[in-house]
Amino acid sequence: MPGPHDLVTKDGFRLRGTHMSRIDAFSDVVFGFALTLLVVSLEVPRTYDQFHAALLDFFPFAICFFFLILIWMSHFRFFRRYGLHDVTTMWINSALLFSVLFYVYPVKFMFAVASGIHVDPNIFSNPYQPREMMEVYSLGFAAIYFCFTALYWNAWRQRRQLQLSSLEVAITIGEIWDKLGDAFVCLLCALIAHLLPPQHASVAGWFFFLIGVWSTINGFVSGRKIRRLRASTPPQDLEPLHHSQSA
Repeated sequence: MPGPHDLVTKDGFRLRGTHMSRIDAFSDVVFGFALTLLVVSLEVPRTYDQFHAALLDFFPFAICFFFLILIWMSHFRFFRRYGLHDVTTMWINSALLFSVLFYVYPVKFMFAVASGIHVDPNIFSNPYQPREMMEVYSLGFAAIYFCFTALYWNAWRQRRQLQLSSLEVAITIGEIWDKLGDAFVCLLCALIAHLLPPQHASVAGWFFFLIGVWSTINGFVSGRKIRRLRASTPPQDLEPLHHSQSA
């Protein structure tokens, strides 16, 4: 059983999802399966050439593993905070898991190409395929961020049932803007890739750094309000809830 100090985060958000639920269990299985799809090789290499090929696949695997862990952590943080298990949350969560599974291979393929591992000159059969690859990559991440936006919006919509304090509402709104901004950056990258000449479509990938710029700006703006509310929040609104939702 978690202690009282484990039921409130450092920013003052009281945790409502402190017990493992069927949604959590199912989601973890899906994330685990996605990691299995990313694995370097399902068989032990029998020759050095096979071993060398497996080593070359390590770099794109490591990047994809890192991105997948970031998505899992965001997913974990949301359900720890709100503990929601309503029908809307289940559908949005299903869309998120579908997006993660569908884009595992495209993401790994793109990083393998970007890292120069796939040196086969015939990897693309026409000059428009690199553009399509960048568009698919960008739209995939946009779908994931839109799902997170929808999850936080659904939590905000149920703020009264969840007994969210003013501080928790501000944190929720900050998360909505953060994820929504990230999604629009991904859409911008897809649009730029579509408008650029096919041979220069990869330039659109540099615009993903705008995610960091947006997160910094949003964190600064929303952070000031959150810190102000944190200082003025009554002590009783910073105490752990007497009930935590589970399903």
